[in-house]
Amino acid sequence: MTWIQTTAPAGAEQALRKAIEMQRALYPKEYAQAVSPGGDSIVTAHALMPAALFHVFASFGEMMSPDLPLSRAQHEMIATVVSITNRCFY
Repeated sequence: MTWIQTTAPAGAEQALRKAIEMQRALYPKEYAQAVSPGGDSIVTAHALMPAALFHVFASFGEMMSPDLPLSRAQHEMIATVVSITNRCFY
């Protein structure tokens, strides 16, 4: 759950939708559906700045690319260790 307002500013709806679609296109197919009960709350927390949302989450999509030499399990382990190191509970 985020603690900030997650409603996009007026006029940003199209830019936000485009940023989310472009960002999701880079993710592995396993991430096609949101699994958290509240949906993509970490993503919607960035809804106030669609361009930033795309760049932040697109970089993660690129790092999880199946074209890289690491296995999916190795990618997930690295992401988990980084989150723990940063004390991120998402």
